[in-house]
Amino acid sequence: MSIADFQNQKPFAYSNQTIERALRSLICSPFKFALFDAMRKNRVAISEITGSKGVEKGYTKRLLSELITDNELVWLIQVGVLRREVDGQGITDSFRLTPLGRQLVEQSLTKPWRNPTLSDRFYETVTRWLRIPF
Repeated sequence: MSIADFQNQKPFAYSNQTIERALRSLICSPFKFALFDAMRKNRVAISEITGSKGVEKGYTKRLLSELITDNELVWLIQVGVLRREVDGQGITDSFRLTPLGRQLVEQSLTKPWRNPTLSDRFYETVTRWLRIPF
């Protein structure tokens, strides 16, 4: 049995289109960078994101219901930025970053995300509404 060398692993190589789509989805989401930074370090339960708790922790831009939060998180899963946390009994209500999400969050530690433009919001809305395949 070989031992994996996690220190010298190369990051996944993503196309510019994939990175731009994922970044656009992150910046257009109702979540703040603090949520994704927390997910970079540990799993975050949906109960920590919804309602006033999410605003108090700096995770959301406004109060979000559990249904809206879940829909937004599921969209980020479909884009490839998040994944649901799994334990010994199955899927939980917690979320973590994927390697793509981790890469985008770690890049933003040195270069902050841009504010979404009107075209970002339009393109994101059309993509979500039509569920255009990536």
